[in-house]
Amino acid sequence: MSITKHNWTKDEIIAIYNKPLMDLLYEAASIHRQKHDPNVVQVSTLLSIKTGGCPEDCGYCPQAARYNTGVEGNDLMSVSQVKAQALRAKSSGSSRVCMGAAWRNVKDGEEFDQVLEMVRTINKLDMEVCCTLGMITENQAQRLAEAGLYAYNHNLDTSEDYYKDVISTRAFEDRLETIENVRKTNVTVCSGGIIGMGESIEDRAGMLVALSTLNPQPESVPINALVAVEGTPMEDEKPVEIWEMIRMVATTRIVMPETQVRLSAGRTNMSREGQAMCFFAGANSIFAGDKLLTTPNPDVHEDMKMFELLGLNPQKPFTKVSQPKTVEAEDSQFAPLGEKPKWTRPGHTIERNVEHSIKSKI
Repeated sequence: MSITKHNWTKDEIIAIYNKPLMDLLYEAASIHRQKHDPNVVQVSTLLSIKTGGCPEDCGYCPQAARYNTGVEGNDLMSVSQVKAQALRAKSSGSSRVCMGAAWRNVKDGEEFDQVLEMVRTINKLDMEVCCTLGMITENQAQRLAEAGLYAYNHNLDTSEDYYKDVISTRAFEDRLETIENVRKTNVTVCSGGIIGMGESIEDRAGMLVALSTLNPQPESVPINALVAVEGTPMEDEKPVEIWEMIRMVATTRIVMPETQVRLSAGRTNMSREGQAMCFFAGANSIFAGDKLLTTPNPDVHEDMKMFELLGLNPQKPFTKVSQPKTVEAEDSQFAPLGEKPKWTRPGHTIERNVEHSIKSKI
């Protein structure tokens, strides 16, 4: 039986990643079967509750206000709209709804109160609720936990070294601090990254070092393949080959044996055979639905056909961690503090991000 290790080094992870493929797959699949049911895959629906207008300069993101990507911004959805979408997702086989808002960080006030009510509403539908809202304080994390939040997503995106070539408007340390704030509650952590942004294998290993040395390790780790969107600084990056995804999934499974490894963005470019290899390598979670925030995703009916062909079953909600209780707003023990934390703005310049920002204004 494998033992969860928290002191992986970059060299060790690179050696795993570069193993002969058949050896890598055998090791990953063996660990996967020890820790998980290989025929069960958790299905989530990702819902953009507030789209576009983000002040960040993430080089991969079509929701950044500074780039011209054709994304139409939308104000925060209503609670009733979110409930309707959650019911639709549940009927399609999803056990989790992940709500994303294009914010740099959460701010106390009416909009955050509305998000908390969304969390309460979905948890009462007996579905797992995940949020990805940007950076949050400890008090904000406690308020989300009280509402019944199951998971909080905050991706590291890449290695600490390469991060400086992707984003200049927030620091890598801010992401780690947000994860630490979530860990002070009973909310589970979802944190992963993106491959195909021009990073090296060393950077991919560096990201896995950062994630695997967290104690406890994240309960969910999304592995995304870059979807190169026209208008973003990364629009010309070459698509990730399926073998790179398979190796990344397998390496993640070996390094983080208990974690649910999520096959995330980029699945539209993967064949069923390629996705099957990823499931064999240890992926046991996907996002379903025709969109992942603003980028394309396979149709949910196509996913269910694939599940049937492969003999896979959707995971039931609250299989890994029991359902959190919902505390109503009037009974909350954590009041809004009106915090104004000084999240980092590193101030360095990423030339291609600046060029695309200027180009969008012409």
